[in-house]
Amino acid sequence: MSRKFQCKAVPSTWIEKYARRLDCGPYMSGAIEARELLRQLSARKDHLQDLTKGGISGIINAGRITRLWVEDAEHGFPFLSSTDILQADLSNISHIAKSVARQNNQLLIKDKWTLITRSGTIGRMAYARSDMDGMACTEDVLRVIPNKEKVKPGYVYSYLSTKFGVPLITSGTYGSIITHLEPQHIADLPVPRLGAVEDQAHELVQGAADLRVEAAELLKTAGKIANEQFGFPENLALSHRVFSCAVASSTQVLQRLEATFHDAVAQESDRLLAGVPHKDELSTLGISISETGRLKQVFVDEEYGAPFLTSGEIFRLRYEPTRFLSYRLLPDESEWATQEGDLLLARSGQVGGIIGRGVWADRRFAGGCVSVDVLRLGAQNSAILPGYLYAYLFLTDVGYRQLIRTAAGSSIPHLSAPDILRLQIPRCDNKIEEQINELVWNAGHKRAEAQEKEDEARTLVERTIEEGGR
Repeated sequence: MSRKFQCKAVPSTWIEKYARRLDCGPYMSGAIEARELLRQLSARKDHLQDLTKGGISGIINAGRITRLWVEDAEHGFPFLSSTDILQADLSNISHIAKSVARQNNQLLIKDKWTLITRSGTIGRMAYARSDMDGMACTEDVLRVIPNKEKVKPGYVYSYLSTKFGVPLITSGTYGSIITHLEPQHIADLPVPRLGAVEDQAHELVQGAADLRVEAAELLKTAGKIANEQFGFPENLALSHRVFSCAVASSTQVLQRLEATFHDAVAQESDRLLAGVPHKDELSTLGISISETGRLKQVFVDEEYGAPFLTSGEIFRLRYEPTRFLSYRLLPDESEWATQEGDLLLARSGQVGGIIGRGVWADRRFAGGCVSVDVLRLGAQNSAILPGYLYAYLFLTDVGYRQLIRTAAGSSIPHLSAPDILRLQIPRCDNKIEEQINELVWNAGHKRAEAQEKEDEARTLVERTIEEGGR
C-alpha cells in the first residue's frame, strides 16, 4: 500500500530559529547574526577575494602531498601541521623532504599570511610570523595572502578571527564525519573597511608576532649558552628511531630494566653529564613537584571555576582555557594553582611526542589548574633559579634525554616525580645561571604581552563594528 507525502514550504524565520540549535550548514551558530550586523553596517564592505593577492587565487588550498620525512634539516623544510600552526614552540617539528616542496610550489608559506584550518576542526587561525617564513605547511590549512596595496595583513587576520569572522568562515564547511573548507567558500566573505582602525589593528597584530619571534630567539639563546657552558652538542640522535645495541653493567640493569633507559643515546647523555665537574641532584635543591592527581572534574562557568588545561593545551600559542573546574570541589590552592615561574612538564604520551617537553608558566598561567598528565615543578624558593632549570631540562637535548629515558610503560609511557627528583643538574658560574634565568623570564613576558596585543586588536575591531564603524 503506497502512501503519499506532502511537502510544505517552511518559513525562513523557522529555519533561522531552529537551525542555530542544530549548528548546521550555512545557519551555523552566530553566522546569521554576524551577516545581519555586517549588512546593517554603513561602512564599505569588500569581498575577501578582492583583498587577496590575485583574487581567489590568493586563497590557497595546497592540495594533497606525499609525506616524505627527513631527519636532516639540510634536506628538508620544517613542516607545520594544522596543530603546529597553533603552537608556541616550533623548534621540534618534523621536516618534509625538499623534493616534495619542489613538486608543489604552494606548500611553502610566507610571513604575514593568515592561516586557517580547513579540515576537522575548522576555523582555527594563526598569523604567520617571520620565523615561519619559508616553512612547509599541510594541505589541511588554507593560506590567505593579503594584497598589501589594498589592506594591511594584520587587519585581515584580526577581522577573520573575531566573533564575526569565525562564524562566517565555519558556516561554509561541508561534510558530515570530517568537515572541510575550500577557498570558494570564503571568497565572498564580507570584510568591512574601517579606516584608521585597520592600521591600529595591523600594528597590534604585527607587534604580537614580532614579540613571539623575539621570545623564541631568547629561549634559543638560553639553550645555546647552557650547551656551550658544558660542551653539550645541540642535538643527540633520535633514540626512538635509531637501531643500535648498547652494553650496560649488571648494577645499572638491576636499577632499571627497560632497554630505553640504557640505549646508546641515553648512555651518551650520561657520558656528557659525567664530564661536568659540579652537579646537584634535583631532590637536594628544594624543588617542589606537584601532581594534581585525579580530581573530580566538575566543569562550571568561568566565574565559578579555575581555568583547566590539558597536557596538549599548555603548549599552545594562545592561553585560552575552555573549561573551568569548580572551586567548591578543589582542594587547597597550594595543591593545584600554577604560579608564574613554574615549569609545566608533560608527563605522558608517546616517546618523541610531547612527553618530556615543558612549558614556562608566564603570568597568563597564574591561578590555573593543569591535568593529571602535567607535572608542576616549582623552583621559586629553591636553591636553583627556575629559568636556569627550565633551560637545562627543556632547551638542551642532554636534559631532555635524561628526562625521557626515565619514562615507564608500554602503551602510554609516563614520567614519575621520584625519577625526576633523582636527576643530576649540571651547575655553572652564578652569573651565567642568572643570565640564562633572565632570558627565560623575558621570553615569558614577551609571550604574555603578545597575546595581550592580539586580544586588543580583536577587541578593537569587534567594538568598531558593533558601534557602526565609528
